[in-house]
Amino acid sequence: MSTGRKSEAVFRFSRPGAAPLVWLLPLLWTCALGLWGLARRNSVWRDEAATWQVARRSTADIWHMLGNVDVVHGLYYLLMHALFECFGAGTTTLRMPSVLATAVAAACVAVIGQRLAGVWAGLAGGMALGLLPAVQFYLQEGRPYALVAAGAGISTLLLVTALQRRVPARHWAAYGAAVLLMGLLNWLSLMILAAHLVTVLWVRADRAVLSRWAMAAGCATAGVLPLIVFSRGQSAQVSWIPPLTWHMLIGPGVLLAIGGACAVPDRSRAGRLSAAAVGLPLLAVPQLGLIALSLVQPLFLDRYVLYSMLGLALLIGAAVGAAVRAAAPRFPVASRGILPVVLAVAVAALLPQSLAKRSPASRVDDVLAVASDVRHLKRTGDAVLFVPAARRDTASVSPDAFAGLRDIALTESPERSGTLKGVEASPDRIRAAILAERRILLVTDAPRVARPVTAARDRAKTQILRECFTPVADEQIRGRRVTVYERRTPRR
Repeated sequence: MSTGRKSEAVFRFSRPGAAPLVWLLPLLWTCALGLWGLARRNSVWRDEAATWQVARRSTADIWHMLGNVDVVHGLYYLLMHALFECFGAGTTTLRMPSVLATAVAAACVAVIGQRLAGVWAGLAGGMALGLLPAVQFYLQEGRPYALVAAGAGISTLLLVTALQRRVPARHWAAYGAAVLLMGLLNWLSLMILAAHLVTVLWVRADRAVLSRWAMAAGCATAGVLPLIVFSRGQSAQVSWIPPLTWHMLIGPGVLLAIGGACAVPDRSRAGRLSAAAVGLPLLAVPQLGLIALSLVQPLFLDRYVLYSMLGLALLIGAAVGAAVRAAAPRFPVASRGILPVVLAVAVAALLPQSLAKRSPASRVDDVLAVASDVRHLKRTGDAVLFVPAARRDTASVSPDAFAGLRDIALTESPERSGTLKGVEASPDRIRAAILAERRILLVTDAPRVARPVTAARDRAKTQILRECFTPVADEQIRGRRVTVYERRTPRR
């Protein structure tokens, strides 16, 4: 076979008829990664438990709660409520939206990579996204961050299309709608607009494109602004996030170094739309923006900028595509094996981490496992206490396990109070209620993950149990603990 025919064989995958495979293969690959170990041995941790318990409430109860807490996740909770109503509560319903959303994000990365750097770059980028460690964690998470990543993929694809050719006004409307939905799912995702602005300026888009982008971005921001303002009144919910330290900068620094190295073969120049012109800002701007915000108020959690991983995947794809192009003239047949080899090496290298992230031990606790312990330890007439009160999520997610137990500290349920953990009585009333019981189950954190007891109500619970009760059973499993206390017999 001649050299020309060999080169043609190498790139036969790039024919128009095969174009759907560029996004379909990453989509199916990411779905497979998400379905692998989806139930995590039937475990649900505290963050997912918040989604679970809210999704099972009525729409009216959800609206009531959003006025007090978690308004930033309101749209997500309403979506999950609809899914729970249609498909029932379970780990599959809880996590499947994240699996599908990440698959959509991977497909978008593949299409963007194909347009900007060729078929192999697109295919490699789309396949890489689901393997990134941070993405693997949230790929199977019953929280909104994967949905935000899907919005980032769609909006970035729409932007790239608009930069490549003239598009109608409805295209920009779709772009604005995608960013708006991202912001309503997590308003910190609006930092993607800054990343997109860097791209628009990098490629020296004409004034018409810049003005249309500004209009769409402004409308999306205006739509999210009421949520931003209202959620500021609930900022105490993130008061637990620690202040930024230099140790926290190691992760972003490594990601930026990898992304920068992958961008080198792209040889991006100002004025040229390329994978680097899109991927570098998408990776760097959200990371650096979150660091800057965290200097004002501690907010540094990687999940808030999970969507920046699309930029890293795009850059990785561009690097693999460049390697294929470089090898093709001299080694046309071998060049076809570069992506499979890279993929196999990555899967093998990340296998221990992939297995760990699909284990219940990958999360800090498991509300379902401790509910099973409660079910076999309880007796008719027993009382139950939770320390801290947020551990009541176990009862909210598994009410059957707590049937017959009296929650003696609770004065108003989470549903009626419009909260996640309910309203408890005063410390004195809690103390009196405890002293009236003979047998109490205490649900709390296992010592390895427990934080110091600081709330007055929780101190009252632990103090009276220590002074007047004796532990007769103690079970610890996956970050949670249930201890059975019996009243001491007074000495004569």
